[in-house]
Amino acid sequence: MALEDAKDMIDHAFTREDLKGLSFEITFGGAMSFLRRKYTKDLTSVDIAVTGVPFDQAVTNRPGTRLGPRAIREASCLQSPDEPYGWPHKPLSTLAIADYGDMAFDHANVPEFPGALTEHIRGILAADTASVVLGGDHYISFPILKAYAEKYGPISLLQFDAHTDTWPGDNMDRVDHGTMFYKAVKMGIVDPATSVQVGIRTTNEDTLGVNIIDAPTVHEIGPVETAKRIKAVLEDRPAYLTFDIDCLDPAYAPGTGTPVWGGLTSAQASRILREIAGINIKGGDVVEVSPPFDTTGATAIAGAHVATEIICLLGWNMRDND
Repeated sequence: MALEDAKDMIDHAFTREDLKGLSFEITFGGAMSFLRRKYTKDLTSVDIAVTGVPFDQAVTNRPGTRLGPRAIREASCLQSPDEPYGWPHKPLSTLAIADYGDMAFDHANVPEFPGALTEHIRGILAADTASVVLGGDHYISFPILKAYAEKYGPISLLQFDAHTDTWPGDNMDRVDHGTMFYKAVKMGIVDPATSVQVGIRTTNEDTLGVNIIDAPTVHEIGPVETAKRIKAVLEDRPAYLTFDIDCLDPAYAPGTGTPVWGGLTSAQASRILREIAGINIKGGDVVEVSPPFDTTGATAIAGAHVATEIICLLGWNMRDND
């Protein structure tokens, strides 16, 4: 689609016919979809489905991440006219990417939510489509991982976060955004020995055997060496990437529920994500963007970039199918 056709583009989320290609719709108008991709529930021949999960009933501090998917979509419109910078392939032009919309659920029936989310992701994976999920609080990764483990077996987790989220839960049914990876390890969904947590800077004595590259270490060794260490642990095992936006220092991502100082810079995070190209990533999510505390929109912008980088990582492994 040529740039001169931009004058005719409006509500591209509904009017575009092709799932591939850039969008030159004005960034400040029109219907908001992620990267101006087409809204559709038809996953026929779709490589990657972006879906929102506006759930924040599991937070332990500030709420508001239920509004995250909407804010991330809006911020992503700034990126829709161009291929992602720094990548040698062109995922927006060569991959069939759809916005699958938000998951529907009963916000007042929290006990039913985990199973409903697992089923939502099962439906995407059944179409041989990868999911990129916009959260929502971080608990959502647990039901998502269940669906991925069903398809790929115990999966390697690559987690960017200020917190390990492996604090023991009082039972396996408790819905809490700080205990879900404890559950995932104990239930055999995640293989801790081949998993990595990056950016950690809160105390939790029991690591459950997960490999940790904490924030001070990232600052000391730099993003390129950090990426090398990540790849050495993951090797070619099926992996799921989850990015809690509080991995970034509050200076770069203030709009989140549990901010912790001393985090990664956006430059460090972007370089790490580029340098890990080639990992056997099967899907991913970006979580904990809380618009009520994001006065400048910087956090949503960071979240949109992270989601786009996950698409780039998935696309790197799909290049033979272009």
